[in-house]
Amino acid sequence: MSSNGPTIETTPDELPRELIELGKSIAMLPVEHQANLDRAFIEVVEAVRRRRRILNLVQESLSQLRLDIKYLMFDLDVTRRERDELRQQLNDNNS
Repeated sequence: MSSNGPTIETTPDELPRELIELGKSIAMLPVEHQANLDRAFIEVVEAVRRRRRILNLVQESLSQLRLDIKYLMFDLDVTRRERDELRQQLNDNNS
């Protein structure tokens, strides 16, 4: 980390505000203290990004699962209606 701020490139929505503020605070420390915190800060930032990616993947998977369930429910409903219609036809033919 340099006195210019964290070496991590960020977008406003990418990292929590508190983490960005922590990086700025670390950047204001004397160089010898920055060196002690630099690696830990970078690891925390990487962990936050990794968790965010995982969360996005889980959310996408859940959305796909919901859509798949809707299709399955529709298919089940149509299959039941077809079954009932065929039963009715059989009953009508047997009567």
